[in-house]
Amino acid sequence: MTEPVSFDRIWEEKYAAGHAQRYPWDVVVSFVFRNAPRDRPRQDVRILEVGCGTASNLWFAAREGFSVAGIDGSESAIDYAKKRFAEDGLDGDLRVGDFTALDFADGSFDCVIDRGALTCCGFTALKQAVSEVRRVLKPGGRFLFNPYADSHSSARAGKPAGDGLTNDIAGGSLTGVGQILFVGRQQVCALLAEGWALHQVQRLELTDMLAPEGSIHAEWRVIAEKTS
Repeated sequence: MTEPVSFDRIWEEKYAAGHAQRYPWDVVVSFVFRNAPRDRPRQDVRILEVGCGTASNLWFAAREGFSVAGIDGSESAIDYAKKRFAEDGLDGDLRVGDFTALDFADGSFDCVIDRGALTCCGFTALKQAVSEVRRVLKPGGRFLFNPYADSHSSARAGKPAGDGLTNDIAGGSLTGVGQILFVGRQQVCALLAEGWALHQVQRLELTDMLAPEGSIHAEWRVIAEKTS
């Protein structure tokens, strides 16, 4: 298999070594319950996660009765997810692939989730990935965009790696997670300027007062709707 151009190899190494996220992130749970269509049976509502990892978010959504699909660059992560779904009697379309070239038809999904995945690729790949997310969403479909913000302490604790990326992060809450694109408000709004309606643009900052100089964990929680 050709490795996705947007994929940071460190994640295959982590998943192959046994790393696994088993439970959903709170931001995803809130997004699904607030934004999934309510005028249809849940099995008719389709949810896609880009960079799904071991698919803990999709595991939650599938248990709630939604139709789910996920894509990730790590074979080990997808293998784990498929086995877990099978053990729990859940259905899910889980694939190894590249989120800059989604192998799904136009207008296929009601919701798309990005929980800290698109932020792991450079700005060029990020723009293409957001374009692909818009393509596979139905008109009126909602997108959860959850990258790390440029006020994050880890943004100043690494080395520039080209195309906006920071690598070799040696401080803050993102130590050892490979390359990260820390984005500012102007970048967020520019990415979602055409063909989108913004419903939420929040920057969440948590300060660890026990860490040296009060380490800040900062992320964006953006909800956008495909307008046409």
